[in-house]
Order: sequence, then structure tokens, then C-alpha cells
Amino acid sequence: MSQTIFEGTREQMQALSDCIAAHRGQAGALMPVLHEAQNIYGYLPAEVQQTIAEGLNVPLAEVYGVATFYSQFSLSPKGKHQISVCLGTACYVKGSDKILEAVEKELRISCGDCTPDKKFSIESCRCVGACGLAPVMIIDGEVYGKLSPDDVAGILDKYIKD
Repeated sequence: MSQTIFEGTREQMQALSDCIAAHRGQAGALMPVLHEAQNIYGYLPAEVQQTIAEGLNVPLAEVYGVATFYSQFSLSPKGKHQISVCLGTACYVKGSDKILEAVEKELRISCGDCTPDKKFSIESCRCVGACGLAPVMIIDGEVYGKLSPDDVAGILDKYIKD
């Protein structure tokens, strides 16, 4: 995974500070603050986790542990268009690993990364329940099935142009 440079704004930092102040001293404050931080920034970079730890007076390891335990939290930025390639058994057997490679090659990023222009991010997932359409790729909730690596560029073109 490539190293992402954190670029928060003054307004975002103020919103996070206000959220921390509103929850400081409350039992169970970490979860709502993490949720709000993710809403503010779109993900939970190390700098934001450090700010939360200091603001709530909890160990950074606890913040990181909660952020990595729950799947709704992300430690890396997400693109405008979120691509997920299913690597569940049915999809994998039908070549979804090759679909993922084609997406990575086309966008010039690795799984788990976001393009520099923040237009696309790629992740892999396990079974999405569309086994009859294997192999499957999902972009912004739209399911593309029965794919071959040759299909990837044409599908991505429609999102590149918007």
C-alpha cells in the first residue's frame, strides 16, 4: 500500500475538536468520535487517531485497535468511485484474481489504495452473494458480472469520463 499524505483542512480540524469536546469524559466516547471523524475526513489517518487519543485521553493503541477491529472504519482514503472485486470462492475459481490485476493495472494503483486524484479506490472483498455472476466487480454499488480481464478497461472508461 502506498503512503498517503494527510491533507486536513482547518475546518475539518475544528469540527473534530468540537466533536471531541462534546464527548470528552463520557463513557463510550471513542466510538461516536471515531464515527464523526470518519464522516469529517472520509477515513481515519494516523494524525486524526493521534488527535482523538490525546483529546479523549485514551491510549493511541486503543484508538487504533477499535478503528481496525470494526469494518466500517477505514485507515486509508476512499476514492469518489469505490471499486470492490470479489475474491470469494466462486469468483476466485472463475478468475477474479485476474480481474483485480486488470483493475490495478488500468488505474496504476494496488488493492487498498486510492488514485492520486482521489477518483478511484480499489479493495477486495469476500462473497457478495452474486456467485451465479462470478467473477464479480462492484463499482459504487453497481454489480458487473461474468467478467473477463478484457472487460475491465471498458467498464472503467465510463467512470473515468465523468
